[in-house]
Amino acid sequence: MQLSSGVKPGCQKVIVYGTEGIGKSTLASKFPMPVFIDIEGGTKQLDVRRIDGLRSWSMLMESVSYCMTIPDKCSTIVIDTADWAERLCVDHVCASQKNKKGDAVTSLEGFGYGKGYTFLYEEFGRLLDLLSIAVERGQHVVLVAHAVMRKFEQPEELGAYDRWELKLKSKSNNSVAAMIKEWADCLLFCNYKTRSVEHDGKHKAQGGGRIMYTTHHACWDAKNRYGLPEELEMDYSTIAHCFIIPEVTPVPIEPEPAPVPASPTVAEKETVAPPPEPIPAPEQPVLEPDPLDEFEQKLEPDDGGSQLTWRDMFPALAELMDANKITPDQIREVVAKKKYYTLDTPIENYAPDFVSGCLVAAWPQVKAMIDESFDGLPF
Repeated sequence: MQLSSGVKPGCQKVIVYGTEGIGKSTLASKFPMPVFIDIEGGTKQLDVRRIDGLRSWSMLMESVSYCMTIPDKCSTIVIDTADWAERLCVDHVCASQKNKKGDAVTSLEGFGYGKGYTFLYEEFGRLLDLLSIAVERGQHVVLVAHAVMRKFEQPEELGAYDRWELKLKSKSNNSVAAMIKEWADCLLFCNYKTRSVEHDGKHKAQGGGRIMYTTHHACWDAKNRYGLPEELEMDYSTIAHCFIIPEVTPVPIEPEPAPVPASPTVAEKETVAPPPEPIPAPEQPVLEPDPLDEFEQKLEPDDGGSQLTWRDMFPALAELMDANKITPDQIREVVAKKKYYTLDTPIENYAPDFVSGCLVAAWPQVKAMIDESFDGLPF
């Protein structure tokens, strides 16, 4: 148990959503040292660092894991957009699961009884868990999303009214939109300020400037934990003070004093010759690597090009496998048998909480399944 009190500074989880073309990605580009995981392909006109060409859910998870390994070059992980990430998640769920008859499905409705939305809710939660680890390690996370207007009816009201919501799947208790709103520290709704002007006895609507709404309203979802005003201009300078990367001052290490040599005796002075003076080596130019070279390499789907192998990512699992002479193919076959991941999914694509919570924590059961499945096979 660890008891703490007082304000605890740290990085934040932010959602920026609004109507199309209002400048959500531009706002996200102003956060500290951002790297865009550009799923939608909407940052081509922005001078930002990005990882694009993502065509699968596993590539998205790999991109987040890669950004977590370079905190000195990436202070903010930006996912653009959350609703396009959800589309990749839907395709992944439909490809990795089967319906009650054992047939492949093409949509969430094909599972029946709302099970498709449950699978989507659980899989998208793994992405949020991974992003939460990045926040704990000192990186901001920004999810950019589109807004959609839906009918809303409260139980105590007589009629329904329109309100802006996240453009994400919503199904009873398994709502991805509700889960993301609970997960975020700050939910900013961006829209145009509309004013009503009277002219010749008639009222006409006129468009105003771009506004960020920071608190909940009957017509939109928003929240913040920084005491921000209800309305702000859509400018990063109005919220920049909330997203400062905490600096850690290194403690200087004083070098140990060199030992004082003992004075030579008279005999040593006569027999021991003085050491020759060292010849200085010629100075060589030091070539500094370009930190942006890594971002010019695009991720390819499941080609094993990630810098970290599964042994580097999951050392505890590698140690157990080596001790029991278990191969990666045996692990993948048992995981596929339990329908956690497909057989062709590399171990590098497994979620960290799945490896630590299922494979490592329940290793005796995993090994028993492997021994039972591969009994009598030559290895």
